[in-house]
Amino acid sequence: MTRGPTLPAHHPPQLPRPLDAFNAACATEARALLLRCLHSPRWSHRIAAHRPYPDLDALLAAADEAAYDLSPADISEALSHESLPQLPEDTYSAAHMALDAAHAAYEARFGHVFVIYLGDTAPSETADRILEAIRSRSANDPDEERAIAADELRRLARGRLGTYLRGAGSCATSPNAPTSGR
Repeated sequence: MTRGPTLPAHHPPQLPRPLDAFNAACATEARALLLRCLHSPRWSHRIAAHRPYPDLDALLAAADEAAYDLSPADISEALSHESLPQLPEDTYSAAHMALDAAHAAYEARFGHVFVIYLGDTAPSETADRILEAIRSRSANDPDEERAIAADELRRLARGRLGTYLRGAGSCATSPNAPTSGR
């Protein structure tokens, strides 16, 4: 039995990946997205200026490098646009009160909001993790805590950027979504 020619395999059209869209965006749009991941104009400008990135790992490495180079003023600006992460809705009011008190003491001691990356924390453990970390880090001297906060900002920015560019929405979809200001 003889068959006719076979048709070429049908391949659905390739949709642009979020990284492709980021690479192709105008500089203003790219910087605006980056500012939602970490509110540092210097950081966002540097990352946007070095596009295109061949893959997500290259972009995340550039984001890390740019975050390590932030000045104390850049870190202060980024911290001023952060807030405590949202607690799960079913968190007891006592946990909210304990967290509010611990955060107030932390902010009075260090002059900025407490930041922590929670990307690998189960929602049911969020309140305990934040409270334990804020109490533990409150014992740090101001210079040591500033360095830890800067590293947490870097981790937050990396997590937010990775979340966005893996196609999950905007930078504000991560567990530690930033606010536009306090």
